[in-house]
Amino acid sequence: MTNTPAPKHPVAALAVVTATALALTGCAGQDDGEPGGGVELEMQTNFGATDPSLKVLQKITDAYEKDNPGVSIDLVPSTDTYEADIKVRLASNDIPDIWATHGWSLLRYSPFLEPLNDQPWAKDFNEALAPAMQNEDGEFFALPIDTDVAGIVYNRTVLDDAGIDPAELTDWESFEAALKTLKDAGVTPVSSSGKDSWFAGNIADFIGSGDFSHAELEGFKDGTFDEQGYTRILDHVSTWQQSGWFNPDYSSATTDDLGRALAEGNTGFVFVQNYLVATALGFNPDADLGYMPIPSEDGEPFLVGGEGRAYGVSKTSPDKEQALDYLAYLAEPAHLSELAGAVGGIPGLTNATSDLGVLTASYDAFVKPGELPLRPYFDRVYLPGGIWDTMVTTTDGVITGQMSPEDAVKQMKTSYDSLR
Repeated sequence: MTNTPAPKHPVAALAVVTATALALTGCAGQDDGEPGGGVELEMQTNFGATDPSLKVLQKITDAYEKDNPGVSIDLVPSTDTYEADIKVRLASNDIPDIWATHGWSLLRYSPFLEPLNDQPWAKDFNEALAPAMQNEDGEFFALPIDTDVAGIVYNRTVLDDAGIDPAELTDWESFEAALKTLKDAGVTPVSSSGKDSWFAGNIADFIGSGDFSHAELEGFKDGTFDEQGYTRILDHVSTWQQSGWFNPDYSSATTDDLGRALAEGNTGFVFVQNYLVATALGFNPDADLGYMPIPSEDGEPFLVGGEGRAYGVSKTSPDKEQALDYLAYLAEPAHLSELAGAVGGIPGLTNATSDLGVLTASYDAFVKPGELPLRPYFDRVYLPGGIWDTMVTTTDGVITGQMSPEDAVKQMKTSYDSLR
């Protein structure tokens, strides 16, 4: 190992953790694991190559590398198959040193991740994230950059011009009336992406988070797939498709295309987390954007969320100490505040703050009062692991008109039964 200065943010040596599943071997390490030098870390960011948030992360990382000569951190942009890629990496023991856990740090990835509850910054962990990120022993396994609070992103100017108040769109009847109003005004009511196809999955997932009764949700956990209820969700999507309320370029549209359409006032709504706002503002810094609660059948709107952008460290990385040191650097209040602001989220650590910018009005209206329920993402809690891809393809099939809601539901149930 070369003689280089010790990092300015050392972390205490961690207790050796006995693997409970497979004996895993980390990748990308080039030294004996001590912080300091001759180290190259691989970080799977889950940020797209053109995502403005990646530029913020790169700037902070450049400063860390400057303070720690000999340490190189490879920030790998995301692909459209990020979830599948991580699964393959874990199964083949080719594990990144650090990776974005995309909502699954506890339920899916915790056997592969180093517990972080003993880190020096852990005392500032936002307890609102405990149900999603913390196990019964009080352990959590990823640094939460932000607390994910999401709804339906919209262009406020477009809605104002059409006389639509998002606060009044509490049920699907009123929401669909708004979609018709936008269509009549020459604006694409709802935009989604067949190219970055997880956007389609978001629609079913967002709606499903609040459109089932408690008993029905518990049934999903116990092995009963509610075909009637899931058909009801896809019937809405089918209505939007048949009414011409989706963007005509759906099949070819990318994340950037959706951001541009939102920024330029060519669409009203996008079912997506708030990070798309940063993309949109890159096209039009003056765009007036916001997010609204998701309507429901019973007229009781809700928000969805839980673990937002979060990063965990492989428990078997040969450079684990250096990776933890870098994570501690990201956790510093100034850095975490900047990152949380970049993704348009509430910080995941209580000693950080976030300038929500254009989203402040939505936060003040829908989140700050604490009156609306925050539902967990439907697939993360009530559906078996691995079903996300089927949720995406079946919703996509309805949007393109290639599948009926009934056929899509049959495929979902088959996948549900098989994965259980």
